[in-house]
Amino acid sequence: MVWPLMCKEGKYSHQRAEISSGLFIILSPIINSMPQYKNSVHSKLPKVGLTIFSKMSQLANEHNAINLSQGFPDFSCHPKLIELVHQYMLKGSNQYAPMTGVMSLRERIAEKTEMLYTAKYNPETEITITAGATQAIYTAIAAMINEGDEVLIFTPAYDCYEPAVELNGGRSVFVQLNGPEYKIDWDHVKKLINQRTKMVIINTPHNPTGTIFSMQDMQKLEKLLSGTDIIVLSDEVYEHILFDGYEHQSVARFPKLADRSFIVSSFGKTYHTTGWKVGYCLAPKELMVEFRKAHQYTVFSVNTPFQYALADFMNEAEQYLTLGQFYQEKRDFFLEAIKGSRFKFHPAAGTYFQSLSFADISDEKDTDFAIRLTNDFGVASIPISVFYNINHDEKMLRFCFAKSKDTLARAAEILNRI
Repeated sequence: MVWPLMCKEGKYSHQRAEISSGLFIILSPIINSMPQYKNSVHSKLPKVGLTIFSKMSQLANEHNAINLSQGFPDFSCHPKLIELVHQYMLKGSNQYAPMTGVMSLRERIAEKTEMLYTAKYNPETEITITAGATQAIYTAIAAMINEGDEVLIFTPAYDCYEPAVELNGGRSVFVQLNGPEYKIDWDHVKKLINQRTKMVIINTPHNPTGTIFSMQDMQKLEKLLSGTDIIVLSDEVYEHILFDGYEHQSVARFPKLADRSFIVSSFGKTYHTTGWKVGYCLAPKELMVEFRKAHQYTVFSVNTPFQYALADFMNEAEQYLTLGQFYQEKRDFFLEAIKGSRFKFHPAAGTYFQSLSFADISDEKDTDFAIRLTNDFGVASIPISVFYNINHDEKMLRFCFAKSKDTLARAAEILNRI
């Protein structure tokens, strides 16, 4: 049977379809291939496409390369954590959590923050559980940044900062850092601050470079912002991953900074569960009120059984207190394994990323060399230049060493042959 469907213009197009009883014809209207709304689409992020992380991981999959590009472990989290999640699912903890987060988890975070940084945060009014750190960062920016506000960003910078500023009508002002040490010239930063400056975004330990802020850096930032109403957004997702005896200099350690700061951290980085997307934000009550206004209309609440499981697991403090040692062993293993290569490096002071210079190997652009390294040799990395807002190529690649020793050994064997 033929079922006609007439469009307004009285025209038909024919489509053929197979069904069990035989062949029949569907008549459907000819639809203009160009959407009528095309003239109303004006991208808020015209320069943004697929992220470099997705591109390099996709390339790694296509060429069956060892993926040291995207920052996720290739090993599992602690089995007890999986067991706890399962238990809470079976108990029925599968409905909406409170918008601010499960109270027991917020209490454990408050206890940990006071123990490590001697800073007291009220779990009721100053801690919010988020759907990962990126959501927390976006929410803090959305809550505070208005049209025309300026935000200082230190580059190379993680790629979620600038788009969040732009989406909320702000203007990013970039402070360029240069390798191999990527130290901040605070006198230069002072010159960039004006009456339009609303926020400074810092990241320590720093992705992608693996550098860290010192106590002196924090003190200089504190002095620089004294007498202003500038807000600090401190990305501290690698707070437990520092090496060689360094201590994490959280904003929380500095009361005058903490009073004006959002601090963001991540359970995914701490417990090898990046796919769970659970993080949190700390802020004084006045700032948190505004944060929660935006948070409740962004995600409202976060995965319930995971929150209960994490709250229980946080009672085992050694799991995060020994994380730096765990990753330092991996860093040291990887660097020892590539000593015979032509790559040059300064050992990362934090995070699970190591920057390697290929300046003695090739004069190619780092983006081109990263692609060739993946296609021709089978190791995927991230070119550091993509973390800058300008064309700035120091012949550096970022490698993730949150991998098993077998993975790192196989990658090192390849790098030694180049």
